[in-house]
Amino acid sequence: MSTSYRTVYAFAREMHPKTVKHDIHYGTAGFRTKASNLGYIMYRMGLLAVLRSRYKQGVIGIMITASHNPECDNGVKLIDPHGEMMEQSWEELATRVANVQDDELEGTIKEIVQQYNIDMSVRVNILIGKDTRPSSPSLAKSVIDGVLALSGKPIDFGIVTTPQMHYFVKCRNTQNAYGIGTEEGYYTKLVSAFKKLRGDNFNNKNYVNKVLYDGANGVGAKKIKYFMKRLGDCLEIELYNDAGIGTGKLNYLCGADHVKSQQLFPTGVPNIPNQRCVSVDGDADRVVYYYNDENNKFHLLDGDRIATLVAEYLKELVSTCGIDLNLGLIQTAYANGASTDYITKTLKVPVACVSTGVKHLHHKALEYDIGVYFEANGHGTVIFSKNAKDKLNEAAKNNKLSEEQQEAAAKLLALIDVINETVGDAISDMLLVETILNAKGWNIQQWEQTYTDLPNKLLKVTVQDRSVLTTKDAERVCVTPEGLQEEIDSLVEKYSKGRSFVRPSGTEDIVRIYAEAETREECEKLAAEVAQKVYDLAGGIGAPPIIPQ
Repeated sequence: MSTSYRTVYAFAREMHPKTVKHDIHYGTAGFRTKASNLGYIMYRMGLLAVLRSRYKQGVIGIMITASHNPECDNGVKLIDPHGEMMEQSWEELATRVANVQDDELEGTIKEIVQQYNIDMSVRVNILIGKDTRPSSPSLAKSVIDGVLALSGKPIDFGIVTTPQMHYFVKCRNTQNAYGIGTEEGYYTKLVSAFKKLRGDNFNNKNYVNKVLYDGANGVGAKKIKYFMKRLGDCLEIELYNDAGIGTGKLNYLCGADHVKSQQLFPTGVPNIPNQRCVSVDGDADRVVYYYNDENNKFHLLDGDRIATLVAEYLKELVSTCGIDLNLGLIQTAYANGASTDYITKTLKVPVACVSTGVKHLHHKALEYDIGVYFEANGHGTVIFSKNAKDKLNEAAKNNKLSEEQQEAAAKLLALIDVINETVGDAISDMLLVETILNAKGWNIQQWEQTYTDLPNKLLKVTVQDRSVLTTKDAERVCVTPEGLQEEIDSLVEKYSKGRSFVRPSGTEDIVRIYAEAETREECEKLAAEVAQKVYDLAGGIGAPPIIPQ
């Protein structure tokens, strides 16, 4: 099988010409921008996926989504053979391929082939999935054109969640050892494990098996219906914000990002006091819990809360098993300080802090036998090492152990099948949380009472050039501009339980400011004061921050 690079170039020039002058960069979320600007990028990512697949000698996935962004946006990211995000060196190649001029594309493809010694005669399969955005079908066609241009075989899964695509890719590359690589296989694996853990005890003590589910008018609403059919009475799910039966726009005034950032109930979900509610985002890889109390006060249980709940339960089961397994929890600097204190001082579970971005958390989690990672935004999962799985399988069958020890090992093995280890999965994570709450007999208020969050605030300052601000120590320490970190330290010292850090955006000329303190008033003032220092020392533009009096 031979490939004509000339044809690749000619096809790009005629059918998928570069339409945007400014450069676009591949980050943790892949490429993400206005859908109208993505046609040529989709074509080029189809080309790159074929190169990556031949280089890795495995199936590669392509997911077309802009996650929690507005409906007018879209994006694309590549998925590596084990269901993980594409490695960083190839992110740089993706940026290069996306930004070269049309008449440079042929030469760029040739250079990559030569640099990585890629055998272009190898037949490869590329899995393609998309979310529910109106722009996704045409953009998928552009991806398919790119795959075909380099003689790859596109396999279109249609509308799926991002976590499903990660699952499909890993299944294909493990010859279905991880699971059956179909939608039905995905549903069967998760639901069977969930039902096994729940048994006949649908309700337990204060736990009631009912949840209100906000589908963000996206694929998470579409796919939860398949779970609802299979779960039956063991978990009652009431679906809201389902674009399939309404007129709501994707992520508009609903979804996990809206609930997390606005600290408000999503539109369309009934306000029932103390009722457990859950929201997912546009591609169903983030999840947050929340409720309003009898005084109509809003309570959010975000990724930090999910992480602590999961880590505590896993530690209990591992301890019961009596198996020596290394359990760790990975956070970013955005994690609430109260959650970190609770994990380290009460649960006594080691905590590692890494730079913002799921790829950093996932990579660090691989260093543990059981690595729990969640971002505060609700994106996260649990990874079990081969050593952990081998020990648990052995313990579950070891008749020399007590019945309690064997049962704990069996529960952990079932939990592994509820969890999507490849990536954060909103629905999988919801089933995991529901399993743990049921096992503990907790309602959502009891879950929240494990510790009290410190008030926190997020602000941003627009600057002339974000590159003037650099950081280290997992983005917790500002290196430049000179003197800014000293100013932040001086401000933080003024407030009880104060903490603040600043970091540049990866895509825009803005600097993000995070602050927390013992009271809401102190938190608001600290955030504004730090923002003022950033404005002064990092070249702020526009209106300066307003500091509360």
